[in-house]
Amino acid sequence: MTQPALFTLPRDKAINIATVPHRSPFRYPGGKTWLIPYIRTWLLAKPESPDMLIEPFAGGGIAGLTVAAERLAKHVLLVELDDDVAAVWQTMLEGDADWLVTKIVSFEVTPESVRSILTKTGCTRAEKAFQTILKNRVNRGGILAPGAGLVKNGENGKGLTSRWYPETLKKRILAIVAMRDRLRFIHGDGIRVMEQNAHRKNAVFFVDPPYTAGGKNAGSRLYTHWQLDHEELFRITSTLAGDFLMTYEAADEVRDLAAKHGFDTEAIAMKTTHHAHLNELLIGPGLSWVRR
Repeated sequence: MTQPALFTLPRDKAINIATVPHRSPFRYPGGKTWLIPYIRTWLLAKPESPDMLIEPFAGGGIAGLTVAAERLAKHVLLVELDDDVAAVWQTMLEGDADWLVTKIVSFEVTPESVRSILTKTGCTRAEKAFQTILKNRVNRGGILAPGAGLVKNGENGKGLTSRWYPETLKKRILAIVAMRDRLRFIHGDGIRVMEQNAHRKNAVFFVDPPYTAGGKNAGSRLYTHWQLDHEELFRITSTLAGDFLMTYEAADEVRDLAAKHGFDTEAIAMKTTHHAHLNELLIGPGLSWVRR
């Protein structure tokens, strides 16, 4: 497979995400589709492909999926603590993916059918995976945390169906299934997995935690598992033998933590799902590849 060429990264201008392949079945709050050109450049700048990329806060997993699809590392390990999100990854990577795809393409979205699925209890893992994907597609902003409301008007006034693209979901899930030999998933604590793999010089880490530093509480609204010990995360990251790329909100507390551990930082322009232009911090042991 021909890998994408390196190019000059526009630090002061947001990446147009329409130019980036969308490989995840999730529409994820805080998703990193916009960061993909940076992740490519980071890994392609290395003299050889890493043995493994570890994504300890996988969520929608766009980074790991891109690395697996473009063979930017030999293997990818995705880690996610959330039970519902984990059910989707386990169903896709460990069995029942065909059932999930069939359920998606045959499901008719109506207020009644959606309510029936979202209120169902005692689900199998595959049923929970479908329930999660449906919730992700019919909740406002794709938010999976408790208390999220359903889409009302939606895109072009299509209501609940405005983000329900069954054929697109089928295509993305089957593409993930086709990469199962390069993808592995752990349902667990990403920080502990980082700690267990800290000695691996041939592994790289893409670290994208829930954004709750600097007194911000957006994570509590967007994610079920939003509480995070940022000091502990930076401490564990400082012990990694392999390279890492961390992305964080541009808060003073984060800059202070990075400086404390001797990490490099670079502010990068990005655009939110509401089209607001913000800066986000890239953090790493060295970011010279960003400034080329």
